[in-house]
Amino acid sequence: MHEPELYPVPEAWAKRAYVDAAGYSKMHGRSLADPGSFWLEQAKRLTWIKRPEIAGDWSFDAGDFHIRWFSDGKLNVSANCIDRHLDARGSATAIIWEPDDPAAEPRRISYAELHREVCRFANVLKAQGVETGDRVVIYMPMIPEVIIAIQACARIGAIHSVVFGGFSANALRERIEDAGARLLVTADGGWRGGQIVELKAAADRALDAGCPSVETVVVCRRTGQAINMRPGRDVWWDEVVAEQAEDCQPAWVEAEHPLFLLYTSGSTGKPKGIQHSSAGYLLNAVLTCKWVFDLQSSDVFWCTADVGWVTGHTYVAYGPLAAGATMLMYEGAPTWPDGGRFWKNCERHGVTVFYTAPTAIRALMKLGDDLPAQYDLAKLRLLGTVGEPINPEAWMW
Repeated sequence: MHEPELYPVPEAWAKRAYVDAAGYSKMHGRSLADPGSFWLEQAKRLTWIKRPEIAGDWSFDAGDFHIRWFSDGKLNVSANCIDRHLDARGSATAIIWEPDDPAAEPRRISYAELHREVCRFANVLKAQGVETGDRVVIYMPMIPEVIIAIQACARIGAIHSVVFGGFSANALRERIEDAGARLLVTADGGWRGGQIVELKAAADRALDAGCPSVETVVVCRRTGQAINMRPGRDVWWDEVVAEQAEDCQPAWVEAEHPLFLLYTSGSTGKPKGIQHSSAGYLLNAVLTCKWVFDLQSSDVFWCTADVGWVTGHTYVAYGPLAAGATMLMYEGAPTWPDGGRFWKNCERHGVTVFYTAPTAIRALMKLGDDLPAQYDLAKLRLLGTVGEPINPEAWMW
């Protein structure tokens, strides 16, 4: 290839960036020379009810293996993602939701509205008996309610485990049983590529095959098709939310309190649950949003990952909100109803930072240059890829 390997950063971007190359090198040096003070300084980017005085605590000894971050601090992840923005950015858009149907109207949810809905659903969880430390499995399409459910769990200190909506009933059952979940959040179905994904039907099969720990199933209305609702177990999201107050005080938890369980795909054996704790994970999400993506409050950030994967956790459910930016969610497939859908979404919502997988880019490349050329992509300023290494041809395209 005969393209340049480096592109100059426009002066206007460089002036407002959180960190430049020289500054990053200096920070890296400090983190190696004095990691304790460096990471305690970074921890000030979060809102604490009890600020930590200990940064890292780790041992790799066989008899005492542990890694802890900010273990003497207390915070709440949901408060860091929502509450701390309310005074300055309560009316600003937190989530733009683009539905599968390109003719349908998108939804825009402000930080104040997100706060209200998260609080109401957190109160639903508490009314159903969910307490701090209990596990909640979430099996939903890419709709705003999945973010609301995730944040509501974090608000009361419940541990969420999101299961990708494309997984089978058996895969769902395995994860529910292993987590010992008390409550399942799902939807009647989801839309993808103009087709309904039968989420509630799969959830019913999973629960019928086992899962005795599940006491309640909360079902969000999305597709409107007829589904089975089991009396005494299944409740409609909108009905139980309507009964709840619009405020829920956050549960202040230890920094090492488990935030979520996320299971491996199970392609090489039984799915293994990976536990992520609260403070260290959240600080990583905030710092990468700022230092890697230079994410500003004026940005519209779109990570195309599903929340069923860790990238979707960090760069859809948590990081952009903790950084106070606007985040785009898209329900459907990249080529529905045609291969220009990604570019149409970017134009329609003024996306400035776009984060996707090399696999998706290579698939779109095969469709030619004419499709993206039909859309105004002038607001895009930063591109990121994740999932596997990107080849130079795909990056240049």
